[in-house]
Parts: sequence; C-alpha cells; structure tokens
Amino acid sequence: MTKNILILGATRGLGASLRTLYSAETATHVFATSRSSNPEPSPGVTWLTGIDISQPDVGQKLVSQLPTTKISTAIVSAGYFGFETFESPDWNKQVQMYTTSAIGPVFVVHHLVKAGLLDQGSKVILISSESGSITLRHEKEGGGNYGHHASKAALNMVGKLLSLDLKPMGIAVGLVHPGFMRTEMTKGVGFDKYWDAGGAVTPDEAAKTLASFIEGFDISKTGEYWAPAGPRDIGTAEPVLGTNLPTPLQLPW
Repeated sequence: MTKNILILGATRGLGASLRTLYSAETATHVFATSRSSNPEPSPGVTWLTGIDISQPDVGQKLVSQLPTTKISTAIVSAGYFGFETFESPDWNKQVQMYTTSAIGPVFVVHHLVKAGLLDQGSKVILISSESGSITLRHEKEGGGNYGHHASKAALNMVGKLLSLDLKPMGIAVGLVHPGFMRTEMTKGVGFDKYWDAGGAVTPDEAAKTLASFIEGFDISKTGEYWAPAGPRDIGTAEPVLGTNLPTPLQLPW
C-alpha cells in the first residue's frame, strides 16, 4: 500500500530534504508544494504549484490539486524569518511571519480534513522552533526577533488546539523543533556566524532525524511539542531545564 506524504514548502531547506528523503522510499509518494509554477521535476514527486501558505486561498488551492487519496502524513515546513531588533521592528515582516507560521496552517489542515484527505491514522507535523517556547527564553540569548519567536509560540497554540479538534477523528498533530540548520534562511538573518558554536546541522541531517521521529509519532503524543534531536542545539536548554536531558526531548511551552 502506498504511503502518501504531503510537504508544504518543499523547494528549499528542510522541506526539500524531506522531499528527497521520502521520495526515495519504496511505496511512498510525495506531494510537494511550490509557490512557483514550474518546479524541477523529481521522481516519486507530484508537484502542487502556486501554493502560498500566506494567502487566504491556500487551503482551496491545495485541495483542488490533490487526488482523492488519504494523506498519511502532512508536514507543514513552509516558513519565513524576517530579522528584527528592538531598535528596528518591522510591521510587514511581522505580519508575514504570523500569517505564514500561525494562520495559514489552520486553513491548510481545515481543508484537508473537510476534503477527507486526512482521517483516522493520519499525522500532521507542524514545523515549529524552540524559539517559540516562552519557558526557554532566557537572558542568555536576549530579546529581539519578536515576529519570528512569537509567531512560533502562536503556532504551538494552533497545533495544540488542532490536536484537540482532531483527536476524536484519530488524527495526530505534532509540533517539532527540527534543529538549528545551515540554511539560506538562517544565513539570511546573519545566524551563520553561530552555526559552528551552536551545533547547526545540514537540512539532510535534520530530515533524517525528523523522519525517524515521525515514524514513531502517534495519537498518544498528539498535541505535544518535541525536539527530535534533543537539547544539543538549544542553547538555553541546560540553563533552564537542567543537565542530562533526554533525546528526543519534549519541550516546554
């Protein structure tokens, strides 16, 4: 039986690595979204084009391009990081971050469920970040990046609420911090200077760890917030949570 994986935001970074990883598996088919109209063809992948999670019609456009087949796992990996400081907050960046992280996923999941594409046994994985944990925020890393961090905290609440709505249907919802990665996104906000000291991994490495975690994720963990790679790249984990932390690590809200 074919396992169908849906990846939103599959053209770069973690989403691209997940697309490559899953499409190489036997009896797995990947439905991958792209904002462009002509992504490069890839074996084992059906591209869904013109899909922008920051737009109000994202759910309708997504469902209109999908066949009437069950999605085993839907992974929302689309993201946007606009760098900010207290001295230079940016209204438009913040709106885009909240829309992308915490508003779009609600409409995506709603339309997938209402179309019957997610049902008993399906999994929804929302790519969050340890930066969305209020508990882990610590003077060690300071303030700033209001839109990014707060939109991830909002996503965590969205995931929790979705898990409550979808649990009676047997659909599991997970929030994950995939790890600090060496991507164009982190480089674009100047975080490449922290890659080595912060233990940043490649998107391919993060994808393997995440896929392994997803394989074991089920309804018993629905609504929970996890770091599949553990505390290794979370600079505030030990100051806040203590030493000898496990991997995977369940994160505090």
